[in-house]
Amino acid sequence: MASDMNPAFAYTVVYSEDVAKSVAFYNKAFGYDVRRLDESHRWAELDSGQTTIAFTPLHQHETDNRSGQVHRTPHTTGERPPIEVCFVYSDVDAAYKRAVENGAIAVSQPEDREWGQRVGYVRDIDGNVVRMGSYVAKPTKQD
Repeated sequence: MASDMNPAFAYTVVYSEDVAKSVAFYNKAFGYDVRRLDESHRWAELDSGQTTIAFTPLHQHETDNRSGQVHRTPHTTGERPPIEVCFVYSDVDAAYKRAVENGAIAVSQPEDREWGQRVGYVRDIDGNVVRMGSYVAKPTKQD
């Protein structure tokens, strides 16, 4: 019975100004294939492995009245939304360069971090922060 209480993580939903434009951006900037873009352009999905990255408009009658309206909280460039999308690449520098060349806003170029990961940050076309990192290195044995 305990296994019924261990859900699989299925979706991350990104609210966007223009769903079709956002999925096209993620396709070019980050390399994800578009799995689905419905005819109404109110829902889209990217092939991203075990989970799905989905896109939907900021406001829609299906959810605004049930769970509340989405509000963009950042008001300045020094602020960010309360969520971060993270992608792992074997070559962070090349991925970062491709993202910026395809419309991502550069935030912080890739650098090696003390926990053994190379990490860079960009913003997508809706202002969401996207962390681009390498796999975290395995700890080394110290005598």
